Amino acid sequence: MVDQQHREKLILVLAFALVISVMNSTMFNMAIPTITKEFGLQPSQAGWIVTGYIIVYAIGSVMYGKLADCYKLKNLITVGLVFFAVGSIIGFTAASFKMIVAGRILQAMGASVMPATSMIIPTRYFSIETRGRALGITSAGMALGTAIGPIVAGLVTSFISWNYLFIISLLALTTLPFFRKYLDNDTPKEKSKTDLIGAGLLAGTLAFLLLAITQGSLLYAIVGVILVTLFIWRINTTNEPFIEIKLFKNKKYTIGILVSGLSSGIGFGIPYLTPLLLQGINGLSPLVSGLVMFPSALLAAILGKKAGKLADIKGNNYLTYTALLNFFLGYSLLSFMVGLSSLIIMVVLVFACVGQTFIQIALANTVSRTLPREHAGVGMGVFMMTNFIAGATATTLISKALEIKHSALHLNPFLQNQDSLNFSYIYAVLALLIVIVFIIYSSNFREITSRKIVSKNIN
Repeated sequence: MVDQQHREKLILVLAFALVISVMNSTMFNMAIPTITKEFGLQPSQAGWIVTGYIIVYAIGSVMYGKLADCYKLKNLITVGLVFFAVGSIIGFTAASFKMIVAGRILQAMGASVMPATSMIIPTRYFSIETRGRALGITSAGMALGTAIGPIVAGLVTSFISWNYLFIISLLALTTLPFFRKYLDNDTPKEKSKTDLIGAGLLAGTLAFLLLAITQGSLLYAIVGVILVTLFIWRINTTNEPFIEIKLFKNKKYTIGILVSGLSSGIGFGIPYLTPLLLQGINGLSPLVSGLVMFPSALLAAILGKKAGKLADIKGNNYLTYTALLNFFLGYSLLSFMVGLSSLIIMVVLVFACVGQTFIQIALANTVSRTLPREHAGVGMGVFMMTNFIAGATATTLISKALEIKHSALHLNPFLQNQDSLNFSYIYAVLALLIVIVFIIYSSNFREITSRKIVSKNIN
């Protein structure tokens, strides 16, 4: 078991690794227009820089989560960071679009170890009483990466070249010696057979359903439905399934990942929709848009650590309701204030960003409490995968909604710019979804004492 001193250092190393991992995702979103122009690509082609990454990342998060239940976590992190480094080098030297996509896919194969790690370390090595603080630190790292990623990308793309974004990603390698040192006593359970057929069916399901969403293909959707049907059949008939069926029979866990998926999809209204608003309606450059979004993301990162402590002291439900209130206020105000000064948007974003960070901590804590220790790896891997799929789905739906022609129905009396009408309605729908999340959560989760949780997991 990792001792107290190493646990404290380990969580800080993990937080830094998450900063780089999240930056790696957000930076390339800002670079896509430049790459599109340089290689003469169509938007659907350039989208594979993001689509390919998300597909592999979502699949990998589950794969690593399952493997973490059987193999040493430090060895999985080593493999992941090596893949990540190789992908970064290929991307940096890429002279063609195909090489860029190849580099991004290899990056995703490695970076996808981090979501499972970010959930497993707090779950395995921190008690329920201190787990909220640990999750707060990791969420702060992710929030910081989200905050500085667009700014770094804007600077590098504008003044050097997009290739150097891959070099920045190599900073993740600096964490490897520390992971290997502080996870030295990490001992996995007895190894069991890995259901490769089930893993393949799950991977195919995720790949085709995400392709159906991003490409708008009915054929991909049909194939995805067939594969998910076969996957469900597989986990119900094999002796050692890739994901044990009793994981889904856990009602609290299932509802928890449903609520988390909805919240994650809602959360994409900040990193995806807001830059489009600032650049398309307010006329700001990518760099200035990043600067407008930076203060709220930074504040959310700072408050993330305090949020974890708040959950430990006042209870996880208190943090959840605080998060949902901020979330609702942020999106409701944005719905009314789209098209106004970017300084007003910058202030309102504080509510939304704080709500997003707090809800990530609260729901990760909620879901982790529903799982026994032996299912922590794959259970939290599925939890993170659900969030990625929800994010991809939300991005697609938001894009489609923005393409809708202006309606004659005009419900916002404060709207000054007709072009921002779609943005106003989208933020309003997201605010309504937050109310639905509140209803589902409050109906199914009550504050549970640590003693009851421990007793339940032991039994």
